[in-house]
Amino acid sequence: MDTRVFETHEAQVRSYCRSFPTVFETARGATLIDEAGREYTDFLAGAGTLNYGHNNPRIKQAVVDYLMRDGIVHALDMYTSAKRRFMETLRDVILEPRGLDYKVTFPAPTGTNAVETAMKIARRATGRHNIIAFTNGFHGMTAGALAASATRRKRAGAGIPLSGVTRMPYEGFGDGIDSLQLLERMIADDGGGVDAPAAIIVETVQAEGGLNTASAAWLCSVAEIARRHGAIMIVDDIQTGCGRTGTFFSFEDMGFTPDIVCLSKAIGGMGLPLALVLFRPDLDVLAPGEHNGTFRGHNLAFVAATEALEFWRDPSFGSEIRRKAQLARELIDGIVARHPAYCAHVRGRGLMLGIGWSDTSIASDASAAAFRLGIVAETTGSADQVLKFLPPLVIDEAQLRAGFGQIEKAIAEVVAARGDTVIQVGENALAAGRRSPLAAAE
Repeated sequence: MDTRVFETHEAQVRSYCRSFPTVFETARGATLIDEAGREYTDFLAGAGTLNYGHNNPRIKQAVVDYLMRDGIVHALDMYTSAKRRFMETLRDVILEPRGLDYKVTFPAPTGTNAVETAMKIARRATGRHNIIAFTNGFHGMTAGALAASATRRKRAGAGIPLSGVTRMPYEGFGDGIDSLQLLERMIADDGGGVDAPAAIIVETVQAEGGLNTASAAWLCSVAEIARRHGAIMIVDDIQTGCGRTGTFFSFEDMGFTPDIVCLSKAIGGMGLPLALVLFRPDLDVLAPGEHNGTFRGHNLAFVAATEALEFWRDPSFGSEIRRKAQLARELIDGIVARHPAYCAHVRGRGLMLGIGWSDTSIASDASAAAFRLGIVAETTGSADQVLKFLPPLVIDEAQLRAGFGQIEKAIAEVVAARGDTVIQVGENALAAGRRSPLAAAE
């Protein structure tokens, strides 16, 4: 494995390659293959970008056909046939069947651009500056989105004060904290010191914050508080959207409709960068050219995204995702039941699930052990205390089962190395109380 050029010339800020130290060469579906020909099951999926798998044949063929007929690739924000087909498909397949009357803008290729644009729209529409965001939230790495993000080590990278945002506790942030009552009181009370908010931005599942999951009742209450105080409700669906939680939008069937929705990651179909912001028509307040970008019209991404949206014409596609999500939950519940050490518990919803531990080192050790067993799965949370599972939505059941079988072996290895009781793992059993060779060498 030759990594010299990366280690010599690439900046030290690189991160994923440190957790998964190999040189990948090809990929298909939920499988990655490195230069040595070793296969890995991908439970990372581009941090939620590859919902339709690597090189999905339908999407890939659409992109190849478009290129082979010299379809335009770059067009700023000019009209193109690829853009028209994407917008028509988004309207016909996604928005109208869900009764959503949204306008759309294409801010630039990434999720943080979508968040920046959403906040700009909210501030312009309301004439206010303050954005309310939540503990453990993550919204991007540019200054405005980073100000709305909570993780201390990410915020420190800005090197400047991050302002314009007031932090409030997410549901379940701490014992005895009524986060809704606090939110309402701090906004309403003239002595609370909180400026009237332009918007409240929230993730229905905090993907990077530890897979914290908000209830429908809590989210509906946040939406009502926003409405009552003239603030705009923004849902960041960048990682949770496009089917990841079991429905196309993570907020479907939860009893509220956001004023603004941010999408990116999987909306690009096969990993091609694309972001968009959906908003109520009365929020179309930015003048022509007031928000711009060189790569607002990535036509290859429009082609890939259109083909990806075609999967949603068939209602059985969503049903199949929910069936796999239920299976994944059952498999993870079983792992936790058999390996309850260090207060292991299940987090997340849909096909965005994880296992958290009170010992914050276990998730990282389990990720490393899983990689040695051929599974790519990252950690999440403020202390990387959760092992996170984001398999492509199109993964087949056999590979899903096999992948979690390897995850269980990895966890068993890590727990055994600490000298704890390990229960039956598939066909292999570690005797209760037996210490692994790793532990014995310590």
